[in-house]
Amino acid sequence: MNIFRCLDFIRDNAPEYAQAKAQRVYLENFRKSKKALLMRSAELKGHKTAAMQEREAYADPEYIEVLEALQTATAEEERLRWLITAAEAKIEAWRTIEATKRAEARTL
Repeated sequence: MNIFRCLDFIRDNAPEYAQAKAQRVYLENFRKSKKALLMRSAELKGHKTAAMQEREAYADPEYIEVLEALQTATAEEERLRWLITAAEAKIEAWRTIEATKRAEARTL
């Protein structure tokens, strides 16, 4: 097990993970803004109740685009998170193996 490859992987992918997470959080918040803008547009088109405006906003292709972008951003964030988690698990396994070797060496 090459522990340094795991450490390098975490170091090299941390910025990409941070960017993916930032994109996901941005899109989650932008979704709310987009909904508000689309509801306002629906109101100007004559949809008087909030329920009608909300329905129009959710059905709008621009809102669906935001949801698709959010889906992509979440998938990328999770992919990177699990790769980093796997690298961390390998490091922990290596630490356990090394501790076991030291304990065995002391008992000899």
